[in-house]
Amino acid sequence: MRVGQLNRLLRFFEKAGVRRAIMAGQIAPKNLFDLRPDFKVLVMLSALKKRNAETLFGAVGDELAKLGIKLLPATTYLEDSLAKEGLIAGPNPKKRCVDDIAFGFEIAKEVSKLDIGQTVVVRNGTVLAVEAFEGTNEAIQRGAHLGRRGAVVVKVAKPNQDFRFDVPVIGCQTLEVASAAGIKVIAVEAETTLLLDIEAVKALAKEKQVTIYGYKI
Repeated sequence: MRVGQLNRLLRFFEKAGVRRAIMAGQIAPKNLFDLRPDFKVLVMLSALKKRNAETLFGAVGDELAKLGIKLLPATTYLEDSLAKEGLIAGPNPKKRCVDDIAFGFEIAKEVSKLDIGQTVVVRNGTVLAVEAFEGTNEAIQRGAHLGRRGAVVVKVAKPNQDFRFDVPVIGCQTLEVASAAGIKVIAVEAETTLLLDIEAVKALAKEKQVTIYGYKI
């Protein structure tokens, strides 16, 4: 099933008697420009003034609701994998990094409010990179290249985050990318960010000596 075949998805759900659904995984941003839209998607898109994760997936959720299918939060059954406040894994962050976490958190919240992205890379009070359409990993690499070793990655949820989709997530791949780029601290918003395969993430953070820190105002 290709991205854009909404009617096929809805017919399958209806035939199978589906009453609840959870969105999981990822649609690579580039695929949003490689759609094979069916008629239902064309109609849906024509009604959207803005096209981002919230409006697109929200519209899909509305179509599901018309069939009596409830779209559950993406964190359902994964509550134990939500980031806790404070040190999660790796070494304790230095004071300069803690200051950068607070600064980056403030910037990331403002950027995410504008639906640009949910991740920023900072160092010594300077914004090095802001995530946009390219995605988290590319933003990390771009920022780390400018900041060299010592840059801090901060990832947050959007204000009024719809937890049915686009929930902030990090996993082992994020850690591998960050470590290879020279990042030593990844800060995430506590209680809203999913750590995929959390025990593996903690083990890898210890191995790579990368700090994972849960931040909350």
